[in-house]
Amino acid sequence: MLLPERFKNLFPKDKSLKELNKHYDNIELEKGDFLAMLIAAVITFLPVLIVAMVVVYGLFWLLFR
Repeated sequence: MLLPERFKNLFPKDKSLKELNKHYDNIELEKGDFLAMLIAAVITFLPVLIVAMVVVYGLFWLLFR
């Protein structure tokens, strides 16, 4: 079982992939939605990228000093 039973109820059961794609293609964004999604992506991914860069820099520093 990949998903718990309570999450299976969230997915539509009677729609095909073609119908779902048609439904999601018709969704319109409001005026500030793109900027909000961009800010959310930066807030989410930037700390992870900074930590990864610090780890790589630390490994290089330890190996090649």
